[in-house]
Amino acid sequence: MNSKAIRRTGFWSQSHHLDRMTLRQLIVAYLQYPAILLYLGLAAVGIGAWFYRPATIGGSLLSIAAAVLLFPIVWYALHRWVLHSRWMWKISWLAGTWKRIHYDHHQDPNHLEVLFGSPMNVVPTVAFSTIPVGYLIAGPGGAAAAFATGMIQTCVNEFFHCIQHLSYKPTNTWLLHMKQRHMEHHFHDETGNFGITNFWWDHLGRTYYPGAANRKKSPTVFNLGYTDEVAEAYPRVRDLSGGVIATAEFRKRNKGALDRAA
Repeated sequence: MNSKAIRRTGFWSQSHHLDRMTLRQLIVAYLQYPAILLYLGLAAVGIGAWFYRPATIGGSLLSIAAAVLLFPIVWYALHRWVLHSRWMWKISWLAGTWKRIHYDHHQDPNHLEVLFGSPMNVVPTVAFSTIPVGYLIAGPGGAAAAFATGMIQTCVNEFFHCIQHLSYKPTNTWLLHMKQRHMEHHFHDETGNFGITNFWWDHLGRTYYPGAANRKKSPTVFNLGYTDEVAEAYPRVRDLSGGVIATAEFRKRNKGALDRAA
């Protein structure tokens, strides 16, 4: 689904780009965004379900810990082997989903409405990743605790993801490290640095690289391999993009993004 086709009102009736926003503007936008409000609401539902069918404190804490540990693993796996796959665009009914949840983000990384994931994909993923393990640990209460934790982590992850696309250089060492690695993923080589707030799995998966100088620039960093030649064979994504593969305006606006993060 093309995010521009979604009807919005109020603040979200216009398009927003993070490289033109301040941190204050981001916080205001973030707290108004429908998907974030939905995720927080679902987290509240999970907490309410825990109170209705509580697990033991020990079981609940183990369920929460399992969700916290699983989140970066699931994110890394999906980001590396699904979102950066080269098979989704070949399947007509998946091409639109791939375009919406990742291709558009790499075409224009600072476009705020595109950066936020689609709830139709995010919520089931979080549910399938947390509820079963929580249930195995502590029954219904554990499932509720794990699901609520997963939704809260999603909100935290999305917020830090937004911060990394703001046009500023963080003074905090941890934030600066995250921003540098993520900017390299978007503007230098998309086949590495898949993490957002956690790069442990990049280290273990040997996809981590500390700086653009340590890796050759990827020719597919913006199109993820969906080139004009590929579009001739699999035109669905191109058709949904209005016949455009890359936007010159975006590339001009984002020239030097890596330098600003360095």
